Amino acid sequence: MDIILSNSSGKPIYEQITDQVKEQIMTGALAAGDALPSMRLLAKELRISVITTKRAYEELERDGFLENVPGKGCFVAPQNQELLREARLRKVEDALSLAVEEARKGGLTLEELQEMLNLLYKGDNL
Repeated sequence: MDIILSNSSGKPIYEQITDQVKEQIMTGALAAGDALPSMRLLAKELRISVITTKRAYEELERDGFLENVPGKGCFVAPQNQELLREARLRKVEDALSLAVEEARKGGLTLEELQEMLNLLYKGDNL
C-alpha cells in the first residue's frame, strides 16, 4: 500500500491517508480481503502518530471501506459496486464543476468547453 503525505497540503494527514486508501480501493489496487498494515506499522512507516493512523482507519471503517477483525487486523471490505460508482461520479462532478468555473472566468462558451471535453475524453491532445 503506497501512501504519500504532503506537508504543504491543506488536508489533515488522516484525511490524506483515507483519500489515498479509498482511491486505491476504487481503482482496484487494493481488493476485497487484502490486509492493511497495522496502525502501528503504518504510523512507523509514515513517521506519524498512531493516533492519526487510528483515526484514518476508523474513518475508512465507518465509510465501509475497511473491516476490522479483532486479533487479526484491518482488511479491505467487499465493496458495493454501485456505491463505488457513486463515489467516482461525485469525484468527476467536483472536477467538472471546477472546470466549468474556470471556463466561465475565461470566457469560454459551452460549445468550446464541450469540444475540449470531447477531445480529452477521446485521448486527443489539445
